Amino acid sequence: MTDSHPTRRTRGRISRRALLVEGLAAVGIGTAGAVLRQRLQARARKARVFIAKAGSYDADLVTLIGDGLRSLGIGTRDIRGKRILLKPNFVETQRGTVHICTRSEVVFAAVEVFRKLGAAAVLVGEGSGHCRDTDRVLDEAEMAEALVEHKTPFIDLNNDDLVVRPNAGGRSPLAALTLPAAVDRADWIVSMPKMKTHHWVGVTLSMKNLFGLMPGIVYGWPKNVFHWAGLEPSILDINATVKPHLAIVDGIVGMEGDGPIMGTPKPAGVLVLGRNLPAVDATAARIMGIDPRKVDYLRQANGVLGTILADNILQRGESLAAVRTDFALDESIPAHQGLRLARGA
Repeated sequence: MTDSHPTRRTRGRISRRALLVEGLAAVGIGTAGAVLRQRLQARARKARVFIAKAGSYDADLVTLIGDGLRSLGIGTRDIRGKRILLKPNFVETQRGTVHICTRSEVVFAAVEVFRKLGAAAVLVGEGSGHCRDTDRVLDEAEMAEALVEHKTPFIDLNNDDLVVRPNAGGRSPLAALTLPAAVDRADWIVSMPKMKTHHWVGVTLSMKNLFGLMPGIVYGWPKNVFHWAGLEPSILDINATVKPHLAIVDGIVGMEGDGPIMGTPKPAGVLVLGRNLPAVDATAARIMGIDPRKVDYLRQANGVLGTILADNILQRGESLAAVRTDFALDESIPAHQGLRLARGA
């Protein structure tokens, strides 16, 4: 006796309806799988940025930076045996100020974290754009004694040996960029800027901080060649050519107003970390109450060097809303005009 139900299997045969139903089910499963894969791929393409609250420089910065690196997927396998070049922001300052230079507490917390992860060497390097006396800059930034205490080498990037690379960005008229040899010797380059507003480009964060990599013996003080070539295109060219690996932004106390030197202290109580520098800087700008889409070099970096779009940034740690602290803008400065980020944006 045969089973006449049209959707059930008969011996060695499948009814047309059953075949259609099973086919549709397979298509549904396949479609769901494709959608899931697309979502996972889109998530993987997003730039991860970590925000940590740090109320003062006495906070456990080693733990915070370590947590940030883990959240970014950076561990021993990435760092063991590598040479790490930390590039803070040291400019002409005065002893005791906390808002002009990257603080030594943040720098040496990073040194300790990278050493714990097995780095072969951790070095600090800077080429100040304002003061030619490196010893004076290190003293004013309260770094000289700390370098000795933490047994950490310092490289004066203004006066290092030189290497020449083709300009990978192609935005400025410069056909090639001359870099300190320390860049070629390093496996990881870590930009460690201060969170500041800027007189000429609106904000100075991890991308602009790389101006301090460029040797003063070639580009002058304050790196005047890049002013002539155009600050925004030069920022893009330097980042495209150097290809930095990580940013750690010191926003515990930043600078608002007429930065990067003449502004006033602004406690923001944050560290911001990430491997995609445009995404890091866009996040830091939003914390400052600044719309990164209105900062010319960040807008130009979007889709070329990274992303600045909030939808393409996978936020880790604290939420933006929890840490937003609007930095004062000076509307008499053209680069500050129209930068304010709308509330809720």
